[in-house]
Amino acid sequence: MKIAILGTRGIPNAYGGFEQCAEFLSVGLVNKGHEVWVYNSHNHPYQEKTWNGVNIIHKFDPEYKIGTAGQFIYDLNCILDSRKRKFDVILQLGYTSSSVWGKLLPSKKSVIVTNMDGLEWKRSKYSKKVQNFLKFAEKLGVNTSHFLISDSIGIQTYLEKTYNAQSSYIPYGAYVFSEPNENILKEYSLNAYSYNMLIARLEPENNIDTILSGFNKTTIEEPFIVVGKHNTKYGNYLKDKFKNDTRIQFLGGIYNGNHLDNLRYFSKLYFHGHSVGGTNPSLLEAMASNALICANDNDFNKAILNQDAFYFDTEDKVSDIIKNFTLKKDYANYLKNNINKIKNLYSWETITDQYDECLTQSLQLYKREQL
Repeated sequence: MKIAILGTRGIPNAYGGFEQCAEFLSVGLVNKGHEVWVYNSHNHPYQEKTWNGVNIIHKFDPEYKIGTAGQFIYDLNCILDSRKRKFDVILQLGYTSSSVWGKLLPSKKSVIVTNMDGLEWKRSKYSKKVQNFLKFAEKLGVNTSHFLISDSIGIQTYLEKTYNAQSSYIPYGAYVFSEPNENILKEYSLNAYSYNMLIARLEPENNIDTILSGFNKTTIEEPFIVVGKHNTKYGNYLKDKFKNDTRIQFLGGIYNGNHLDNLRYFSKLYFHGHSVGGTNPSLLEAMASNALICANDNDFNKAILNQDAFYFDTEDKVSDIIKNFTLKKDYANYLKNNINKIKNLYSWETITDQYDECLTQSLQLYKREQL
């Protein structure tokens, strides 16, 4: 198949979850013999035309100049370009800024498959007006796609109940981290198993305020590291609120995957506060990095972690978990079970197989319908 992947800022990943998905998935599909094309922002750090066998198409993206509105222009540029490429399959990762152009997709020449992501309109950082638009965009995304993919059972159920729309359940993937290097901690002035941490975009729905408030109430001397871009309005709020707690260290964004794996591996407790969306990539990566996880108490996280994690819903619960925590090795069964989930359910090989089957079947069904 000739496959296009739209909806990300591009590969190799220098941004977030969907970019990571596009990176591993595109290479995996190339290894299965498909011709794969990924759309990249024109100012992506990687400027070559191919990467590990994947074809790269750079299109103008003015987000760096005009903010969020630039995403809509970038998606429009990608969709217009896709009309002349004769793709068999167009895989869209997300719908937020592309669905308004859905009618421009070459839906009579290509089968359109969309990964619907999480419930974007529930994000508390958005105003009511923006939330209403995102709900409208979600509906457009459903209506302008031939087939849908859900990255969690919760999203799959939601789409069926809300739109009577069927979707294929395919989660994200991860690779088990197997080469820890304690020396990397020296670059961050940290000692193994002597710090707690979180990795997240600094946004309200990720419960970072709750996590740090809970930690702030404790008297332990060990640091708490926060990994994520913090030069934002909400990031500045958090830094100001906790400026008197010298244990809390805002490290900013870290994009070296090996460093992130080691930071998770050698942490005491890894906090995952995400409350909106489906199978979150950072959660799988934490599991794959042998992190002992304390997650926000919601159905999305519980569907992945089951009984193999601690759960919090308030800052007091966070405090209690930290105060009563003993040693990481005391929870070896949690760690082992989560690693086995990655190997058996969430490996990128497994996820690529599922995408390959889904896209192949979608194209076959689409062709039959055209007869």
